[in-house]
Amino acid sequence: MAAPSSTTMLVRAGFENLAAARSGLAELGPVGEAVLEALAKVADPDLALRTLLDLLAALDDSTALVDTLVADTATTTRLVHVLGASQALGEHLVRHPHHWRELQDPTLACTRSSAWFLRDELLRSVGADPTAQWPVATLSHPEAVDALRVEYRRLLLRVAARDLAHGQQMDDTAAELSDLATGTLEAALAVARAWVGAEADDVRLSVIAMGKCGAHELNYVSDVDVIFVHEPVDGIEEHHATRVATQVASQMMRVCSDHTREGTIWPVDAGLRPEGNQGPLVRTLASHHSYYERWAKSWEFQALLKARPVAGDVELGQRFCDMVAPLVWTVAERDGFVQAARAMRRRVLEHIPSKEAKRQLKLGVGGLRDVEFAVQLLQLVHGRADPTVRAPTTLSGLFELTRGGYVGRADGEALHEAYTFLRTLEHRLQLFQLRRIHVVPEDEESLRRLGRAMGFFRDSGPTLEEEWQRRRRLVRRLHEKLFYRPLLEAVARIPGPDARLTLAQAEDRLKALGYGDPRAALRHLEALTAGVSRSANIQRTLLPVMLEWFAETPNPDAGLFGFRRLSESLGDSHWYLRQLRDEGQVAHRLATVLSTSRFVSALLEREPQGVKILGDDLTPLTKEALTAEAVATALRHPQAVDAVRAVRGIRRRELLRIAVGEIFGETDVEEAGRALTALTDATLEATLQAVLRDQTARRGLDEPPARMAIVAMGRYGGDELSYASDADVIFVHEVVPGADPNEASQFAAAVANDIRTLLAAPGTDPALEIDADLRPEGRQGALTRSLDSYAAYYAKWSATWEAQALLRADAVIGDPDLRKRFTALVDPLRYPPRGADEDDVLEVRRIKARVDNERLPRGADPHTHFKLGRGGLADIEWTVQLIQMQWAGRVPALRQPATLPSLEAGVEASLVEAEDAKSLRTAWRLVSRMRNAATLVRGNATDHIPQDAKERASLAFLMGYDMDDTDRMVNDYLRTTRRAHAVVDRIFWG
Repeated sequence: MAAPSSTTMLVRAGFENLAAARSGLAELGPVGEAVLEALAKVADPDLALRTLLDLLAALDDSTALVDTLVADTATTTRLVHVLGASQALGEHLVRHPHHWRELQDPTLACTRSSAWFLRDELLRSVGADPTAQWPVATLSHPEAVDALRVEYRRLLLRVAARDLAHGQQMDDTAAELSDLATGTLEAALAVARAWVGAEADDVRLSVIAMGKCGAHELNYVSDVDVIFVHEPVDGIEEHHATRVATQVASQMMRVCSDHTREGTIWPVDAGLRPEGNQGPLVRTLASHHSYYERWAKSWEFQALLKARPVAGDVELGQRFCDMVAPLVWTVAERDGFVQAARAMRRRVLEHIPSKEAKRQLKLGVGGLRDVEFAVQLLQLVHGRADPTVRAPTTLSGLFELTRGGYVGRADGEALHEAYTFLRTLEHRLQLFQLRRIHVVPEDEESLRRLGRAMGFFRDSGPTLEEEWQRRRRLVRRLHEKLFYRPLLEAVARIPGPDARLTLAQAEDRLKALGYGDPRAALRHLEALTAGVSRSANIQRTLLPVMLEWFAETPNPDAGLFGFRRLSESLGDSHWYLRQLRDEGQVAHRLATVLSTSRFVSALLEREPQGVKILGDDLTPLTKEALTAEAVATALRHPQAVDAVRAVRGIRRRELLRIAVGEIFGETDVEEAGRALTALTDATLEATLQAVLRDQTARRGLDEPPARMAIVAMGRYGGDELSYASDADVIFVHEVVPGADPNEASQFAAAVANDIRTLLAAPGTDPALEIDADLRPEGRQGALTRSLDSYAAYYAKWSATWEAQALLRADAVIGDPDLRKRFTALVDPLRYPPRGADEDDVLEVRRIKARVDNERLPRGADPHTHFKLGRGGLADIEWTVQLIQMQWAGRVPALRQPATLPSLEAGVEASLVEAEDAKSLRTAWRLVSRMRNAATLVRGNATDHIPQDAKERASLAFLMGYDMDDTDRMVNDYLRTTRRAHAVVDRIFWG
């Protein structure tokens, strides 16, 4: 046989530092050969050997340990497994070397310590009588605190040895750790009573374990979550009892968490109590009852699912649990229960530091919390009527949910295995240094040690990484379908061995998920999944995930209904379901827009082929590309009505692209405004050409008698269109040399009328309203004028408001030369060299005051009206326009129709303070975004924050807020517009 120091043997055993291993084994002498085989199976053989040598050196007489290592294979195995997996427990053994004998008991692997045995041992360690009703420590306070730590570690050694060396099941280890924790709490309470003194007898105090300790599934190192309940003993005033109970409870927490020369145990966290850390540490039973009935949020009842009395007055604690149980099992009946719970889960994910997100074992996507969260929600939904699923332990709850048919059998078994793996990895991760850690390390050494601790002895680190990531993906996938697969089984009459939800149970689940009309939802599901067709099979695969995405939005009913209508329109199309099945982004986007945007849903209903755009690049097309496509399409149709219908189809498609891009944050509000403007340009250019050709042909002419141009005005001219904006324009024409002026004028008027009629006509495509009211003399004036007529009018009759309106004039459509000459005509009017005089400024202010007083709709809130509200769009745009009227004649950079570039030019010219411009710019962007989003939600033009709860929640959702926190959205809006209004007061009103 080769010597223990053989290089080959050392490498096979897993040693990294071969020289140190060879030296250490030689130092052990005969013991080296005895322990080498055991060292080859531990997490870190180098650490185990090094710590074993330190342990032998720490003993006054190491003979007994040496003899045991040579003769007792079982003890050797337990000892080196602990030393190789836990540096912290190794250090404890070196400080207390006689504790190695805790690993010597040959029955250790097969006899599970009872909770009462652990409690008694821990109480005796602080000098308390375990048989007393309320045990009190007799050791001095510092001695008791240190003695409790030493005893806790001694008993923890036994648990770790069984876990590491004898293949004990993860849930058994977690239960033992919970029993050890409850005994520790009882002993800490005994120390706290001694510290408080005789007054401690004046109060009955119960410690309620929550979270993992309450559920008998504690980690090696975790905050132990508790709630304290107290009652005064007979004859004691409640105020005095509360003071004493607070002293006992707070001291008990310090006994466990303070750092001493023997280290610490773990923090005791009372943050789950009513009102959290802001509330009193202790409450009476009646005070708890009052809070939970009146003020508690849904998540607090979810936490109480795992509550159990563990220390102190057990009878009082049981009364607390009996009191809250009926409240726990009815919480799922609250409106929006599941949405609120999911929102809390999303907030947890959002608060994970970005550098930890991909390595988070507990809180990350596909982590432990995904399993625990899903199981708890299913328990709360179905535990109302089915007491069998109320087990507080995650794996027990999952087993009962699977047995009851609420989770598919194969899914339940797969989730059980994955959760067991993840929890075991968590145990091994924390055991090394006995620290509360959930971030899987990336360095090679740590991954190798963890991999070996998990039983992967070949390519330990890479194998662990692969297995962990596989479980993460599995957990995420099962988490997504856990709520929904049984729903489909209930409605689709799918044959199979698994038990299925009844229709009544499916209806309950849909209601809990936030569906307002669960019976209608069930009808939609049945229509989509009934039968044995290929489409029905694909729908059964798609719908579990789609249903979850619908339920994550404010209006899942709308999403499911829209999906059914769309599927019925496209169900036989070869590409539709395949694209949704194979491209998750398309399906997710579809679920989101159908549930949140009536505007996009209407576009998709008019043209279901638009679903393809959801998988495309959402970057808006350029004006040049759009115009070329629109004009080419129009010229392919000889009749104007057909040409414009085809052009409107292009507009519908691009409206969808722009809207979806803004919903998913790929197009910001300024880009959307420019894109909508470019789309309107292309639509008008193609329509103008089609109508010119059509009118010329109908009149039997060889060529048009007039050249025409269309001038964009208002927000259209400013490149700032929104989804519901009309296109403000004025029409300009010029008589072709040799043509009859009257005929040319009639021709131009007919063209302008046709453009307006054809683009506004009812049809399957969205109408484009052409508003020409900003022309000279408004609605009373001619629809189109010649360039000479405009020149004469502006020279003689132009009013201040017309000069202001022309600030946004942009001649963009039609004859290039005519457009250029119109611009040259109006520039002196809108950009006078000396700027607007004082009378003009007063007139602008007078008109603005009249607009504010007369045009705000009756009953509208002046603080939240997007356009006319305080600090709204009109306030900001009129302020910028007044600066342009005063200074654009002398500052060329101000000569542009768009609001924000003009504002920046004002800053560069020192006409506006940078901070003031920032306030105006921030408000303009926010109000414009909310105005667009509100239109997308409602499907039609709106200028105020919606009052309907679902519409307001959808608006918050699209704006990036939590849909359950619309108040924050409104408060942000009011704060931003208030700052802008203060700037408007200074600059515009002077």
